[in-house]
Amino acid sequence: MKLAIRTRLLSSSLALGLALSGAALAQDDGLTVQVTLFQQTVAEAAAPDRDLAAFYRDHQFEPVWTGAGEVYTTRRRAFLAALQRADDHGLPGRAYDVPGMIEAMRAARTDSDRALLDVKMSRMFLDFAADLQTGVLTPSKIDSGIVREIPLRAASVYLDGITSDDPDAFFATLHPQRAEYARLMREKLRLETLVPQGGFGPSVHASALKPGDSGQPVIELRNRLMTLGYLPRTVETTYDSAMERAVAEFQADHGLPEDGVAGATTLKEINTPAEDRLKSVIVAMERERWINRDLGERHVLVNLTDFKAKIIDHDKVYFETRSVIGENKSTHRTPEFSDVMEHMIINPTWNVPRSIAVKEYLPSFKRNAYSNSHLKLIDARGQVVDRSAVNFAAYNERNFPFDLKQPPSARNALGLVKFMFPNANNIYLHDTPSKSLFARDMRAFSHGCIRLNDPFDFAYALLAWQTEDPKGFFKARLNTGRETQVDLENPLPVHLIYRTAVGQPKGHMGYRRDVYGRDALIWDALAREGVELRGVQG
Repeated sequence: MKLAIRTRLLSSSLALGLALSGAALAQDDGLTVQVTLFQQTVAEAAAPDRDLAAFYRDHQFEPVWTGAGEVYTTRRRAFLAALQRADDHGLPGRAYDVPGMIEAMRAARTDSDRALLDVKMSRMFLDFAADLQTGVLTPSKIDSGIVREIPLRAASVYLDGITSDDPDAFFATLHPQRAEYARLMREKLRLETLVPQGGFGPSVHASALKPGDSGQPVIELRNRLMTLGYLPRTVETTYDSAMERAVAEFQADHGLPEDGVAGATTLKEINTPAEDRLKSVIVAMERERWINRDLGERHVLVNLTDFKAKIIDHDKVYFETRSVIGENKSTHRTPEFSDVMEHMIINPTWNVPRSIAVKEYLPSFKRNAYSNSHLKLIDARGQVVDRSAVNFAAYNERNFPFDLKQPPSARNALGLVKFMFPNANNIYLHDTPSKSLFARDMRAFSHGCIRLNDPFDFAYALLAWQTEDPKGFFKARLNTGRETQVDLENPLPVHLIYRTAVGQPKGHMGYRRDVYGRDALIWDALAREGVELRGVQG
């Protein structure tokens, strides 16, 4: 059915917009616009969504999905096939209502029916494409410590992609293309096969086991290690050298001391149910979508739960060192974000953050004005203040008028070098005089910044890309004792991430503990959106 509406053609889109709004202008140039009921219905249905309406308007309100011919058939098939794989990606498959869409396609009889269905499918497509490419959740709404900027794409990018010549190929480009995502997806499918078969089998009932032990708990450990894939099939009932090696390998994959002894912490990880590991994997896939962009051929990667800082060069670990992250307190947890490292400061001054100055040092000064003598009291003019002239009892957290600074020294809280990627969170990587903490397997002790076990070697690794003698270059500036800024000729992206499931190029999936409880919050939010654990009985 056609509506005989005639109007002067100011431009095709404007004329069509006027026609669809019911305007009628006298024809004076012989040009006409004929608007179908389909087009009018599409325009009205898409109107509440500016981006979608603009796309339809720019394409003369023609169908995206419900047209006749092979092009539209191929497009619909590609969309339905992608939706049916949604659960493979840890997305809320039922939320996309594939059966309802198929039924709506069958039931559409009139132009108006098809137009409404076309817009509905486009809206669902945009939701699904965004979920697949950049995640289901808004991370900052889950935890304020996740301050990551999500690389969202414009609706037109998705709509242009699906209307291209190869919609199947377009869908294949949406999910993260990094090898890490593929490893997570493989692990997800593996766990979904194991879960309905009993997961990893019966738990190990022991507080600790060591080489030479025997008995039922050792048999349980043996069976668990076999199911986990760390021990070949065996009927051995004693904690032998093979079991010791298997435990050590398991410990390596789970960030634990590799002593081959199944202590309480190791057994807790061994006894973790397959369902919980599956949740970790699905959460990690969602997190991968949040950083679905180019991370940089060279970049710094800090996985907070792994307590390590790495320099990555073309997908390979170029340098790695242990790290200490923020303590698990609301004011100390290290946030997750990405930025760019621009320079390092050798022999840094520690400008004590105000929160630390007034909450930790001011009470100490009130008790003893000369305590913490390594810190200098600085007034508003930048002058050092004699503490004997200050009545600290007169000040509180709100009115304390001084800054605190610690000059460069081997005892400086920042150590002898810090690595700067200026950010609103005031987080950076740095040396520390407190080396003993690096011997622990759980290293969450700082106020939020990231301490490095091998900061000099980290500096040499960065400087190697801009000087032939990185060690000599660094030492010459260090030996002056003066604060010195060294710019990186090629600034390096920095990504602070949080993963409890970590893919490895070879071998098993690695798992880490949920240090801050963030992954548990994310899983709960995904479950509320409709993400399910396949194979888990109600």
